[in-house]
Amino acid sequence: MHGMNRRAFFLVGAVALLATGGIGYWLVGANGQQAGYKFVKVERGSLTAAVAAAGTLNPVSAVQISSQISGQIKEILVDFNAVVKLGQLIARIDPETYQHRLHQAEADLEATRSAVNVQRAQAYQAQVNLGEAQRDFERKRTLVEKNFISAAERDKAQTTLDAARAQVQLTEAQVKNSEAVVRQREAQVAQAKVDLGRTEIRSPVDGIVVKRSVEPGQTVAASLQAPEMFVIARNLSDMQVETSIDEADVGRVQLGQKASFTVDAFPGRGFQGEVRQVRKAATVVSNVVTYTVIVSAANPDLSLLPGMTANVRIVTAQKDGVLKVANAALRFKPENDAAKVSRGETPGGERRPMGRGKGPGRVWIAGADGKPQAIEVQTGITDGTATEVSGEAVSDGLEVIVGATATAKSGAPGGPRMF
Repeated sequence: MHGMNRRAFFLVGAVALLATGGIGYWLVGANGQQAGYKFVKVERGSLTAAVAAAGTLNPVSAVQISSQISGQIKEILVDFNAVVKLGQLIARIDPETYQHRLHQAEADLEATRSAVNVQRAQAYQAQVNLGEAQRDFERKRTLVEKNFISAAERDKAQTTLDAARAQVQLTEAQVKNSEAVVRQREAQVAQAKVDLGRTEIRSPVDGIVVKRSVEPGQTVAASLQAPEMFVIARNLSDMQVETSIDEADVGRVQLGQKASFTVDAFPGRGFQGEVRQVRKAATVVSNVVTYTVIVSAANPDLSLLPGMTANVRIVTAQKDGVLKVANAALRFKPENDAAKVSRGETPGGERRPMGRGKGPGRVWIAGADGKPQAIEVQTGITDGTATEVSGEAVSDGLEVIVGATATAKSGAPGGPRMF
């Protein structure tokens, strides 16, 4: 009997415990609305808005060295990473063909000059003949006046005089033409000398050879396009990052804004710079419009190399001591408001402003009856995680809803399931 009383006592206690738990669960499920939502607090602190993009490191000034003439490369005098000076000989194209062209042009010039001398002598001879014809005509005209000779002799002398004058004009024109040909031949000689000089490829700037595209014995053809032979960077201690910014973000990027970037070659190390240029020329790839933004990159230890990929972060705005809330709070919508939200409307029926940037927003708190209650706010800058908010009903420490738990989403009445 004593054992049976003990078992009956434990059985009654277990039933009472289960009944108490079931009633508590029923009450919490039916009336404990706050247990169905997740909350975060509005906090006061600093916010930094930034634009992130990837870019490529390049020298600020890089000169592409090409050949203006065609020919076979005879020798290369510099290699990668070589430091060169202005005017330094860095390569040579076989000059033999251009030497022969120069000799031919010089020979043509000498021949033309000789022809000019001959024509000048002929012009002088024509002048002498003209003088003789002039004197003969004057003499015969006097004799005709004295009736010593016939008029026919005078007319013949006149014809000879006219022919001598024409010959003088002809020889003078020939001399001028030959003198023009001489100047032409001199220009050809000068051009041949220039082409011969271009067989020596010299550095146009002081800098470092960052690229070499040719080898000795290779033939370069400059008939249609100047072939690239070298790329010389003027100063690798001053680099720049050429990054592409999406059209939706480029409006926030301004000259002088601070920027930071990292490269894969030096993980954990940050580099600083600032926006130097926002290029207005758009680039369209697969209907995506981007703009090139140039960010300075100091490289005093020459650790950064041209062509490296840089992950850039441009600071577009920064505020201290502002109220901010997690972005999830601004995205939260109660289930009974989902239909209006999907149409871009607020629960009151007005259209919700679309797009990015500052504007009106809405956060939700738990009301006195445990149901979500909307609070209108004005949004400001965002760092991608939190957003600046302001408004009469917003204060530091205010708890706002960021999501619903499974209990609130299920929509089932509270209470334990008995089966």
